[in-house]
Amino acid sequence: MREALRELESSGVVISRKHSGVFVRQLGMVEIRDLYKLRALLDGFAGRVSAQLPKKDRDNLVKFLVSTTIGMKEALKSADANRYYAENLRFHWAIVEAAGNLQMAEIYRGIVQKLHISRLKNLSANSGRKASIAEHQTIVRAVRQGDFAQTELLMARHVDDALIRLQETTQLETTP
Repeated sequence: MREALRELESSGVVISRKHSGVFVRQLGMVEIRDLYKLRALLDGFAGRVSAQLPKKDRDNLVKFLVSTTIGMKEALKSADANRYYAENLRFHWAIVEAAGNLQMAEIYRGIVQKLHISRLKNLSANSGRKASIAEHQTIVRAVRQGDFAQTELLMARHVDDALIRLQETTQLETTP
């Protein structure tokens, strides 16, 4: 348990306070914005590379992405935010892993871990999930067509749009 907490602390997910315990680290909006911008670059790159896979590999990726998108739709219908989030993670991880760049995947994993609470909060709003599904479907079409430039653009824009939705949600929560 201690080793796991040390690992989480070294990755910036939790903070340890002497004589108080271990707490989930709360990110400020500036740090969240910076992480989303970095994630947009990585998602865009991963999308570009995955859309250039050989047709057979790309077709297998598309099948998987379609299944996760269907899972997101089902989760939206049943108002299951946790399932939606899990399917969303699977979608993005599939593209990152398909890119085949282990160093990028490691950096991406660290960013996703830090943004976990912010992303879950963002995707818990139905309007955010509806927009996200539409964006995922457009990304799948671009990957299917092997349009690497469009896939890169759509992936980066998808992350940028998620940041905008998060900022809007956060503003609504802090407005009296």
